[in-house]
Amino acid sequence: MKKEKLYIFDTTLRDGEQTPGVNLMVDEKVQIAKQLEKLGVDVIEAGFAVSSPADFEAVRQIAREVKNSTVCSLARARELDIKTAWEALKEGNRIRIHTFIATSDIHLKYKLKMSREEALKRAVEAVRLIRDISEGKAEVEFSAEDAGRTDLKYLCEVIEAVIDAGADVVNIPDTVGYAVPDEWFERISYIKENVPNIDKAIISVHCHNDLGLATANSLMAVKAGARQVECTVNGIGERAGNAALEEIVMAVKVRSDQFPVYTDIDTKQIYKTSQLVSRLTGIMISKTKPIVGDNAFAHESGIHQHGVLACRETYEIMRPEDIGLTESKIVLGKHSGRHAFKKKLEEMGIELSEEQFEEAFRKFKELSSRKKEIYDVDIELIIEGLEGKDEKLYRLLYNQAVSGEGIIPSATVKIETPEGEKLGLAVGNGPVDATYRAIKNALGIGEEISLKDFKIRALTAGTDALAEVFVTIEGSGIKVSGRGVDPDIVRASALAFLEALDRLYRRKEKREGV
Repeated sequence: MKKEKLYIFDTTLRDGEQTPGVNLMVDEKVQIAKQLEKLGVDVIEAGFAVSSPADFEAVRQIAREVKNSTVCSLARARELDIKTAWEALKEGNRIRIHTFIATSDIHLKYKLKMSREEALKRAVEAVRLIRDISEGKAEVEFSAEDAGRTDLKYLCEVIEAVIDAGADVVNIPDTVGYAVPDEWFERISYIKENVPNIDKAIISVHCHNDLGLATANSLMAVKAGARQVECTVNGIGERAGNAALEEIVMAVKVRSDQFPVYTDIDTKQIYKTSQLVSRLTGIMISKTKPIVGDNAFAHESGIHQHGVLACRETYEIMRPEDIGLTESKIVLGKHSGRHAFKKKLEEMGIELSEEQFEEAFRKFKELSSRKKEIYDVDIELIIEGLEGKDEKLYRLLYNQAVSGEGIIPSATVKIETPEGEKLGLAVGNGPVDATYRAIKNALGIGEEISLKDFKIRALTAGTDALAEVFVTIEGSGIKVSGRGVDPDIVRASALAFLEALDRLYRRKEKREGV
């Protein structure tokens, strides 16, 4: 089966930014655009230039700085919109103006208050204006807004006319997320078969997720002949969002037997891009989100864990490495079995006799029946209970951290050690970072100890809540965890770090037979 290219049109910075509560600054949009370029998207819809001075500036800067992806601005089928889009884009390397007008009867009657004939005339004039004003430099995309509820014969008439006028891409949007997959397949197939000049343009689709069918509808459109999909990172966008870029790309990659297309996306950049968009938009990613959610490659069921440890393909249809992750996660919980527990102990560098292992596993199962989430530090405490916990090597006697606007974050700590009291001072990127550096300085620790994970959560409500901090550190090939609890976040962080250091040195001594 000969593969054709599927163009990925990313509208995270335009439709995605229309997500309620999201308001990206110009520099943040540029940062995301550069990452989208690394990801390998074909088209970046950078904004709606006429909508605000900030959007205009974002489109202008992205068009200047992005060289490999086509940069696009949305524009209504109006002269002002189109001229403003051109002004924002004209210095770009590869550019596109994406113009649109509604074509469904409900939109024509109640929103635009115009006839079908008037809408068709406006569509054609808009496409011609883009061609004329850009002197052919800008690619032209036309969207028939609410195409999913537009009369099919009229829709085909509009598409034929705008292609004759010079449209390079014709987009068929399911603007309100009303379509179902087989219906959408039939609609795209009808257009492909009944528009005489359709071979002169790329068919695109833009599906919304109001019924949770955006990805399915987009993929069915691809099967019907669409060769561009408009989507967003993490599926963000108006109302319930859009088709998710990562889902489209990985579906095509994993099920290459079903789709006669390929993309130029560097899938190893997917996770990094997803995390960046989540952080800058403030929209958290659901743990169960396909492809990029925390649980996408996580296994808790004992049967699943045993299967994955024996052969990954038993329960994983793609590799975490494919999207830029390093490994699958074996999540310990009440459904976990001996194989997963033993694997976790090995990862933590813990060696137990068979008798000790059975006792540790019993305690683990007992704890997991009472606790929703098992952290590494919980396992550390189980093991320490078996071995008998000695007096702590380190005790935090004093800590102070200073930070704020215009102030270089700094910290001072005093630690009680077997050799006596030690004082440490340091500056850092923030109060916690400065405190950790101060602890390292006090104990004479260098880069041989690295922080691998840091989690913080509130145990109680209110501004005086207890902070619980979990850290994982690594040194000499040994990973250990620590936990700290205190109303002061910085002190809780320091306590967790010292507990982890205590465990690390005890583990090293045991390994070396000291």
